[in-house]
Amino acid sequence: MEGIEHRTVEVNGIKMHIAEKGEGPVVLFLHGFPELWHCWHNQIVALGSLGYHAVAPDLRGYGDTDAPPSIDSYTCFHIVADLVALIDSLGAEQVFLVAHDWGAIIGWYLCMFRPDKVKAYVCLSVPFIRRNPNVRTVDGMRAMYGEDYYICRFQKPGEMEAQMAQVGTEYVLKNILTIRKPGPPIFPKGEFGTGLNPNMSDDTLPSWLTDDDLAYYVSKYEKSGFTGPLNYYRNMNLNWELTAPWTGVQIQVAVKYITGELDMVYTSLGMKEYVHSGGFKQDVPNLQVVVQKGVAHFNNLEAAEEINNHIYDFINKF
Repeated sequence: MEGIEHRTVEVNGIKMHIAEKGEGPVVLFLHGFPELWHCWHNQIVALGSLGYHAVAPDLRGYGDTDAPPSIDSYTCFHIVADLVALIDSLGAEQVFLVAHDWGAIIGWYLCMFRPDKVKAYVCLSVPFIRRNPNVRTVDGMRAMYGEDYYICRFQKPGEMEAQMAQVGTEYVLKNILTIRKPGPPIFPKGEFGTGLNPNMSDDTLPSWLTDDDLAYYVSKYEKSGFTGPLNYYRNMNLNWELTAPWTGVQIQVAVKYITGELDMVYTSLGMKEYVHSGGFKQDVPNLQVVVQKGVAHFNNLEAAEEINNHIYDFINKF
């Protein structure tokens, strides 16, 4: 991995694994589901060689970082607190933030709660989601897409883990990481993955996901399981309650938002309209938007070099 180093730091009462390279201003990378620090290896190598200290943790519940057992240990407050403690442990007053998927959601929370810690934010896939004071988050998704929407399917403790165990860790990870189907991810009750990724090939991986990459993910998830990561989804309604004081907040941090045109987030939940009709800009006044042609959800992997260039071009201005 071209000079990437690993260590464990103690933050907010847990032990957190981080991967890092380089010296200089800190660029903090936050992964999504079902990723690990490893999804940023291309970016760590690139930015760590360009005068930055690139740092990517396994978030709480993932990989080699501690996974507290209780569901309510995975609220936005817990995870942001982990990151603030990590930033402090790195000796940084502020960081450049780069985040994807669930990491992006946590990134927005960090910008909401502690904007003093973020110099600028490169957000991949998930835009800022304005809090609706009248409808809880998961309830709104259920009303729009029904019980078979993937986030609704993740809510009941133990149920999704059991279905994932039936098909095996490798199948689950390959199924999700290779998804290119636009629109809301729907899968009916029953066997995991039915309808989620109908075009998944059993024998070939895309060029940007190697057998070694997949094997690394499988080894870590077989050790730590999926419960910690799924608990992020199980706190979405609680996060809605906890963030009531921030209703109507504007994000003042400078943000570059990058999404693939085939991204399943961008192509569902009215996101395109929000991103392009002025709503997103209203909530995030200092905003740039980039839509990548022919690219799907995991743009940090699929279009790694392009993402590297976007990150460097943006943060180099500060």
